[in-house]
Amino acid sequence: MNADMDDLLTWLLGAMVEILLEIAGEVIIASLYRAAKQAITVFPIISPVLATIGYIVLGIAIGGISVLAFPHPFVPPSRIHGISLLISPVITGLVMSQIGSVLRRYGKQPAQIESFGYGFAFALGMALIRFIFVR
Repeated sequence: MNADMDDLLTWLLGAMVEILLEIAGEVIIASLYRAAKQAITVFPIISPVLATIGYIVLGIAIGGISVLAFPHPFVPPSRIHGISLLISPVITGLVMSQIGSVLRRYGKQPAQIESFGYGFAFALGMALIRFIFVR
């Protein structure tokens, strides 16, 4: 029983590290977006489908960099292989949605990635590349 609790706590800690890594990547992207938006003129809004694909590709790129920086898994293997492909993007999307809500509450314009859908897409790309290359 004690070993099961240790395994659960280890898995939860690893999952939290993975989620925090994805959120950190998204916060950096949002900050870069705001800086670029102030420096250049605003381009017309692209279609949501293209934006989603772009965020998945960006997540894959940042995930590739994270594999180089952190080549070992944060979450030990569990009985449900690949569950992090669903859980961490959902949690990350919820956190990014809340960040967007807080920014709107204070009268600021949130970045596109500070929504559930685009935050989920970015985190999914990042989780997918880590799932494939980190063993």
